[in-house]
Amino acid sequence: MRFRFITLFAAILAVAGTVSAQQWAPAGDKIMTKWAEEVSPANAHPEYPRPQMVRPDWKSLNGLWDYAITPKSSARPASFDGKILVPFAVESALSGVGRTFTADDALWYKTEFSVPSAWKGKRLMLNFDAVDWKADVFVNDIKVGTHTGCYTHFSFDVTPYLKSGSNSLVVRVEDGTDNDFQPRGKQVSKPNGIWYTAVSGIWQSVWIEPVASTHVADYNVVSNIENKSMEVTVDVAGAQEGDVVKVFLLDGGIGYSTETANAAKTAVDGLYSVLASGMAVPGGSVTLNVNQPKLWSPDSPYLYGLDIQVLRNGKVIDKVASYTAMREVGAYRKNGNTKLMGLNGEGLFQLGPLDQGWWPDGLYTAPTDEALRFDIQKTKDFGFNMIRKHIKVEPDRWFYYCDQIGIIVWQDMPSFGGSKKWGMYYYGEGEDFPATPAAKANYYKEWTEIINQVKKFQCIAVWVPFNEAWSQFDTKDVVAYTKKLDPTRLVNQSSGGNWEEGVGDILDNHHYPYPAFRMWDKNMINVLGEYGGIGLPLEGHLWQSDKNWGYVQYKNGDEVLAEYTSFAEQLKQLIKQGCSAAVYTQTTDVEGEVNGLMTYDRKVIKMDEKKLRAVNEGIIKSMPVK
Repeated sequence: MRFRFITLFAAILAVAGTVSAQQWAPAGDKIMTKWAEEVSPANAHPEYPRPQMVRPDWKSLNGLWDYAITPKSSARPASFDGKILVPFAVESALSGVGRTFTADDALWYKTEFSVPSAWKGKRLMLNFDAVDWKADVFVNDIKVGTHTGCYTHFSFDVTPYLKSGSNSLVVRVEDGTDNDFQPRGKQVSKPNGIWYTAVSGIWQSVWIEPVASTHVADYNVVSNIENKSMEVTVDVAGAQEGDVVKVFLLDGGIGYSTETANAAKTAVDGLYSVLASGMAVPGGSVTLNVNQPKLWSPDSPYLYGLDIQVLRNGKVIDKVASYTAMREVGAYRKNGNTKLMGLNGEGLFQLGPLDQGWWPDGLYTAPTDEALRFDIQKTKDFGFNMIRKHIKVEPDRWFYYCDQIGIIVWQDMPSFGGSKKWGMYYYGEGEDFPATPAAKANYYKEWTEIINQVKKFQCIAVWVPFNEAWSQFDTKDVVAYTKKLDPTRLVNQSSGGNWEEGVGDILDNHHYPYPAFRMWDKNMINVLGEYGGIGLPLEGHLWQSDKNWGYVQYKNGDEVLAEYTSFAEQLKQLIKQGCSAAVYTQTTDVEGEVNGLMTYDRKVIKMDEKKLRAVNEGIIKSMPVK
């Protein structure tokens, strides 16, 4: 569907002075997904944004805000340019703006919010789930804080700055995009080929939540299958001497949802059976012994519920509904020799698509929560068991659905620059990107925040700090740092090169279009981190009318399936030689790329779905598990 006429009509009404705050339409004339029709200011991502830490009381601030774009040197504007639909980036159609934003600009947002009277006596947290890139936040004209980074949450306790009735919220954003400093993934100021439209400003939910002065801030879970136990560590904000953390492990199930078992109905209310419980000081580790553990896997993604409480003098002062899974990832040796990918102590061939996470209408932001889940479910329907999330970090709900559906995730760190020399045949062949000390420091800051934010999601099996030498530097040090942050996952030192011998767990080859290896190492887990790219442009589903490309192109879905099947047979031969995972390019078309399993608008699946599933299941089963 195209929206040029609707947008023009809205613009005419605006000039006439008759547009209310609820009248809105997507900007531009690009293709749209089917979910775009469901988007409105009244229902812009209304779901609870962080489903691993659910409390019963919260309020979304998504919807129509005032916006203005000014020179970066300008003061706060006296008037605004119009309305923008939060949480869609200013460049996107679904924002209702669709304007280009540059490194010389400042993007201003303004809205009003009120605090429910029932929250009196609580601390009010103002939460932003992601803003690209630098955000200054003002409440009632008081600057309450600044955050930098595109992909991570940030929150401010704004209690001291509130007043009765309506409160003003202003956000000022700067975004340099491709300045070889800030991690941005595939975003560029001048899109072309494999590089896509920039994303600036708020692109995930904004919301408020009342909490106790002492409250659960975060948690993490590490499983030990051999000991049949879990170690749960809970971070508590505002803890006092004598405070205690108590954790209940609940029976859960496949598809377990914290939104059903919300914080008002958890273990103490008897909604789910309590399997184990334990206590520790805040920041300490609670050991939960699990009799007859049910292990998480793509075939059986069993989730346990968690009820996490903070107690003071025996009284519950805060609690959240949470969940986890019991699983371990690592290396598995076949016949005591070849190293393969392992899950729960056995070999499992991991096969999945390269998933860019882009949308024609929302760019970085899926139009709806249903759309966000759709790509994951279709990946599973296609017979894959893994997704490589390519140089982007998704909202928490995306990882939540991977946990529920049963999809293993390889999580890339978004790159911040190009490459100097890409070595893809030998160890030590490439050269580091000339990253400045400031860029390196910022990389570590943002990578630390990303890992700490998403490591509680048990679907994640592999960290990928670099891709194809893009902004790659000090590989050995970065891998060691990644391992220190999270020693429970595998580290893929650089997907596609540059490689250093003995660094990390994985040697990752890229080869297009057919599957092949440029290098093997018996001491590493050998994987094919990218291959495929079979193109099929379909009229009526294209982002642009020309300059569309794939690594190879065909005329119809049958031809694509035949080539995909041929690649599958070649991949099986590599599996016999020791390949233990493969990533096919890619989930969907993206802007000028037409090599997706689905069109960019998700309206056409390019191959026969049942036949595609059968081919993929055959690939996975071709690697012995014993």
